[in-house]
Amino acid sequence: MLLLQFSTSHYCRKARLGLGYKQINYKSENLTPGLHILRVKPLTGLKTLPVLLPQVVGQPDAIADSTAILKFLETYQTEPPLFLPDHEQQTEASMLEDWLDESIGTATRFVYYQFRAGEGKQIDPSLLSQTVISVVRQQYGINQASVELAKNRLVTAFSELSIRWQRNDYLVGNRLSVADISAAALLSPLALIPQYRQGYPWLFERIVQIHQLCNEPLPPGL
Repeated sequence: MLLLQFSTSHYCRKARLGLGYKQINYKSENLTPGLHILRVKPLTGLKTLPVLLPQVVGQPDAIADSTAILKFLETYQTEPPLFLPDHEQQTEASMLEDWLDESIGTATRFVYYQFRAGEGKQIDPSLLSQTVISVVRQQYGINQASVELAKNRLVTAFSELSIRWQRNDYLVGNRLSVADISAAALLSPLALIPQYRQGYPWLFERIVQIHQLCNEPLPPGL
């Protein structure tokens, strides 16, 4: 299998966590933002990453979107399972995954790129890195006002996740699910931001544990 990705994308990290948890051998190909469209649009009709190329007879040629990739992996290799056996619990896990994907992952992106353009610029001050950051900020309309809204969404997320993870090792049910993988991946960029790293140690402890369960190297800052 081949995973087309941006090396720093938290959505691509989500796909890698799923592959790692399933212990599926794969290779990754890092694409350049902007130029990646030439590679992925002919395959999926979309401009987004990650894209998984199963390269297996009888399987789809390409699967776009991290959620779709996890669903494919569950049907391709059922053990160890990512989907919960209880229908109500799996529905809840899928709803959490969707919320994390559509709201919290976006909020993380806004806060992270605002940080990287300002006090976190020294992480990689190279022209290429700063150009990519500038393009992303323009593409998504990242500014002080939108970042403040994103920070508020993150506070809500931390409250919900802390309640769930304090009463159980997992967000839903008694084993790892797509909800845990989504949270661990989509909040991982915040590890580089001191106010989050220091203010929410329980979150990053859980992110580390999930990465270890999934045999995935820890994200920067951890």
